[in-house]
Amino acid sequence: MELAALASAAIPDLSPTGVVGSPDDPRDFSAAVVFDRQGSRWRVRSPLHEEAAMRLETELQVLSGFSPAIRAALPFRVPSVAGAVRRDGMRTFVYHDMPGQEMELEDLTELGGKTSEDIGRVIAAIHALPAAVVENADLPVYTADQFRQRRLNELDQAATTGRIPAVLLRRWENALEEMELWDFTPVVAHGDLHEDNLLLDQRRLVSVTGWTDLHIGDPAEDFAWLASSGDHEFTDAVVEAYWQHRGTTAARDEHLLRRAVLAAEFALAQWLVRGISSDDEEMAAEAEAMLHELQDDVESHGGQEISATIPGPRSVPTAEEPHLESDSDVDADADETVAVVPDADDADDADDDDVVITDREIADRETADPETADSETDEPEDLAPEDDAAEGTPPADPSGDDTPAEDTLSEDTPAEDTSTTALDLDEIHQLDVHRKSDSSS
Repeated sequence: MELAALASAAIPDLSPTGVVGSPDDPRDFSAAVVFDRQGSRWRVRSPLHEEAAMRLETELQVLSGFSPAIRAALPFRVPSVAGAVRRDGMRTFVYHDMPGQEMELEDLTELGGKTSEDIGRVIAAIHALPAAVVENADLPVYTADQFRQRRLNELDQAATTGRIPAVLLRRWENALEEMELWDFTPVVAHGDLHEDNLLLDQRRLVSVTGWTDLHIGDPAEDFAWLASSGDHEFTDAVVEAYWQHRGTTAARDEHLLRRAVLAAEFALAQWLVRGISSDDEEMAAEAEAMLHELQDDVESHGGQEISATIPGPRSVPTAEEPHLESDSDVDADADETVAVVPDADDADDADDDDVVITDREIADRETADPETADSETDEPEDLAPEDDAAEGTPPADPSGDDTPAEDTLSEDTPAEDTSTTALDLDEIHQLDVHRKSDSSS
């Protein structure tokens, strides 16, 4: 009844005859629907703390920017503020009640058919709103890169809590660092779209509420609630309807749902941070429990896709872009990488006695083609087997296998392949290469 009294104070001549509770965020608002003698319905929202009060003030600015022409063009109803009254330094707002009722997400997705079409059309209409609606209300405007950087900053903040599983932090960071994923065109986004802010009448979507987080940013934000529903068929139907209603002027964003999944998962981290910052351990514990459920799903089943590409092995350095080891050098003018062991007394003076082993030589030895090996290396054509053994034979395998180290290369390696691989360099480093001493000569 307190909210009914506030409604009477905000709306002259309003005589309440009844009041019922109204679904809302119980941590932020007290809400109710008030009936009057004329049969009219009024929705009352009273903030419970300063942050909630600021959100209501923001919504007032947004709704003031919906001109009659904009409202008439929208395929849904938007709230309008009928009056306000100040209590404890914060304003309570009274809205003209709108048709329709909220539905649970499971019930909503089971409707299918026209409902998914309606949701896609509604989101498309929101994203087509003029930017002036956001700019005139002095609300946030982000480029794609600014939005991504904002998420990275929030991730850093969430990580400092020490209560987020490491597997999730790595998963989110990898997606945020994948630049291809964040190549999108910013749009006017609702920012708080979910089933509680959608009102349906006779299975059709007729009204949208909750305009406190409007901004220009990532369109995927308005699909996060669907991405977490688990009903992929319904979600895909909504997305398809969305692109149809966006028309040919909007290029399809193939990573839209991946970012939506990321937003849905990351919302749990945001919920945790909010609980900790407000000293609400119950909220924080609830968020932490859901994060561990998500961790179990990711570790057991891989979770939903949030990356555009599957991480693969690191690329192997090539001859054009060699990876230099501390005891190796690369002849930039040659087509192959060589390992040179210089004189210990004069590292800069490489004479004819220095032994040069090339990756091509190793490949040639693998093919057992003496003519090719002789033509490609600097070894004398009449090198005796015992001389070769004295100068370039690798040490025995520690495992007890007497097979030379170079023989461990793949038999499929072609002799003419001159590209340097990580395996080639490792084999080169295993070679026990000795400079011939003067006494041996």
